[in-house]
Amino acid sequence: MISKRVAIVESIVDRTNGLDDIRVNLNGDIQRAYNYSKMTGDVNIGDEVVLNTTAVELSLGTGGYHFIIANLNNLESNLTEGGHIMKLRYTPFQVKVDSVEEQESPYHDNIENFSSLDNMPVVVGTLHSMLTPFVASYKKNNPNKKLVYIMTDGAALPIFLSKNVSTLKEKGLIDNTITIGNAFGADYDCINIYTALITAKEVLKADAVFVSMGPGIAGTGTKYGFTGIEQGPILDAIKKLGGFPIAIPRISFADKRDRHRGISHHSLTVFKDIVNVDVNIPITTYDEEKLSLIKEQIINNKLKDKHNVVYIKNDNTQNDLNHFGLKVRSMGRNYEQDKEFFDAASSAAYYLMEVCDERRRKDHKQ
Repeated sequence: MISKRVAIVESIVDRTNGLDDIRVNLNGDIQRAYNYSKMTGDVNIGDEVVLNTTAVELSLGTGGYHFIIANLNNLESNLTEGGHIMKLRYTPFQVKVDSVEEQESPYHDNIENFSSLDNMPVVVGTLHSMLTPFVASYKKNNPNKKLVYIMTDGAALPIFLSKNVSTLKEKGLIDNTITIGNAFGADYDCINIYTALITAKEVLKADAVFVSMGPGIAGTGTKYGFTGIEQGPILDAIKKLGGFPIAIPRISFADKRDRHRGISHHSLTVFKDIVNVDVNIPITTYDEEKLSLIKEQIINNKLKDKHNVVYIKNDNTQNDLNHFGLKVRSMGRNYEQDKEFFDAASSAAYYLMEVCDERRRKDHKQ
């Protein structure tokens, strides 16, 4: 199941917020590897390290890197000293975190005494690459509002892997982060999506929340076999707790696979068959030919019978990204190569601002 090799650290290219980008000498061949310093300790040139080489040997695209399992010259980690909740449970890599829900947590009573999200807007994406365009558009227009990012365990588990999160936090565009399930390493750790949403409202006083998995996604080409299916249960949880659920549809006209053309089969499956509640789905008004296909998909799947589908005019995505000096990439494509994908995430921010400001929120309460 796991391929392991021993290598020597040749150079350290970058150290960024818990993630070391290094080069290792593996039997005379210089290769790239990542070290999660908070898990496996600091590395130095010349250290002997044990690598997980599985993904590279499988020639994987997403996640196709070597990862350090252990540094034989430094066995100490840098994770938090407190906490009793385990993540990566019952594996050789299990780590303890200081979870918000714990009895000893200063926030325990906030969780215990929770009553409602009070219509707090929560935007749910399916790919990590949706985060940056959404954040750029939201924060450009709402620089003083508090935005919280909840990272699920649908893909990468350590939040340290996300350079998007690191960049957005450095620029002050994400105010706080939360990791849930077996994901870990955020400003706050929670056991599940319910307590994470409660933490965002009751502890962090968020004005808006964005939820998605970290970098990476698993797909099989089957109807239900993809990790982005988590969008459905998350939207259900938001509604159950009294929040205002907004779903970003996965839209592309650059993807060569027919099942991802227009509204992806991933989104259609979630909206039609998985989510149990009515949600808000903003659709960008693309050019006539592309929008015609999208409208046909909406009609054929009867999405308007179940959800609030709203068309949003949005030509601002690129300007919003440029305003903060942000670059985006998804499935190897940048904004110019797949603008409809990134516009969909940005339009969710504009929809949120349209319906969820203080003046109009009450009109949308259930």
